[in-house]
Amino acid sequence: MARFEIPAGWVAQAYRFALDPTPTQQRALRSHAGAARFAHNHMLALVKAVMDQRTAERSYGISDDELTPSLGWSLPTLRKTWNTRKAAVAPWWGENSKEAYNTGLDALARGLDNWSKSRTGQRAGKSVGFPRFKTARSRRSVRFTTGVIRVEPDRHHVTLPRLGTLRTHESTRKLARRIGDGTGRVLSATVSQDSAGRWHCSLQTLVHAKAKPAHAPRSPFPVVGVDVGVKDLLVIAAPDGTELERVRAPKPLTRAQTQLRVLQRTAARRHGPYDPVARSKQTPSKRWRAVQARIGKTHARAANVRRDALHKATTALAQHHRVVVVETLNASGMRSAGGVFKRGLNRALADAALAQVRAMLAYKTRWYGSALLEADRYFPSSKLCSACGGRKPNLLLAERTYQCEHCGAAIDRDRNAAVNLARLGETRISGEQSPADSGSVAGRGAIRETGPARAVMAGGCEAPTPHNPNRVGQAGTVDSQGTAA
Repeated sequence: MARFEIPAGWVAQAYRFALDPTPTQQRALRSHAGAARFAHNHMLALVKAVMDQRTAERSYGISDDELTPSLGWSLPTLRKTWNTRKAAVAPWWGENSKEAYNTGLDALARGLDNWSKSRTGQRAGKSVGFPRFKTARSRRSVRFTTGVIRVEPDRHHVTLPRLGTLRTHESTRKLARRIGDGTGRVLSATVSQDSAGRWHCSLQTLVHAKAKPAHAPRSPFPVVGVDVGVKDLLVIAAPDGTELERVRAPKPLTRAQTQLRVLQRTAARRHGPYDPVARSKQTPSKRWRAVQARIGKTHARAANVRRDALHKATTALAQHHRVVVVETLNASGMRSAGGVFKRGLNRALADAALAQVRAMLAYKTRWYGSALLEADRYFPSSKLCSACGGRKPNLLLAERTYQCEHCGAAIDRDRNAAVNLARLGETRISGEQSPADSGSVAGRGAIRETGPARAVMAGGCEAPTPHNPNRVGQAGTVDSQGTAA
């Protein structure tokens, strides 16, 4: 199935509102999320059973024509199979919207599709494992694509299928104005619960003619380079060496460590869900559940503080400058695999959320008409001297001041990297690169391992599960019907 195409002049945007449901509505929300989890787990167990049965029959020498009929992995096939079995395995299915079960089946179809493509090399990135069963502690979420989905005129309520009208903590006036003007259209709604127990409704919309606000100031520096870090979240500099801004990292998780330590020790002294002495599961106490809720609220607040700082900084960058140049960092590779000697660094990297800066700039630059330029992962922005272009091969992380061995210049390490990134973007504007953006940056001191920079034109999309007609089963045989072979 083809992906959803965003019309010209429109962009995809999500509006997220915190909900204030009644106790009855909370039970309905938990029921819908549980129904999605049940449908996902039931069909996953059926898929695994069919795959294991076919694998065993092949080991017995049975021909492919006589094997147990395969089970399709596409969303329509999974939905059809579920509809034939739901009356027997879930006689309570009528209590929830059909969208709840479709949410679980769609997640399963996507997981199976990603796993099969990862095994055959059709999917880039890290290898994807086989889908796992969802537990009761998994993230609760349900997505509505059909039915009544609207923002009420009072701008403090949203209406969803089977759930009715739910009150929102924030005002919905921004979205209501766009819908009233005909410049916005709701595609779907996703209701989810965070670690603090609060429910949120995210409305996926198409917005027309989203442009830079008239009140946004115009910066005299159209091209800037952005260096991200742990101590200073963003260091913004111009090609001429001027440091425009230095955004300090909020470090919300670090600030909450004292409170988290107290709560974790309190939870350890109470009756949890597992008895380490008897090595068996047990019913957790109410006080243990209360402490876990406080721990979740603490983590949720840290995430909100971090997200707020990132949104404010990236929005200002996208609105004030014409070209923003960032690094392509391997954020996951910078963290060790649970090494004790890097525990503090791992926590600091996770607290900074370095990868989120590039992800937010990717869609905000398109919203506001600016451009995002990503330097190659091997571009030595920190090792190049912004004064003479010389290269310092051995630069320790503890060296916060860049001392050039060629010209003797001394400059702040982060500022030096931001200037080099800004000059990389300046070559794109001045036409020093080829039309395909494949020009090198040898004049800036690049080396052979430095690849071309690439321009990013990001845009969201709302699409159902992409259904590949050619899938590969667990045994490695190709099934032209998209089935579990």
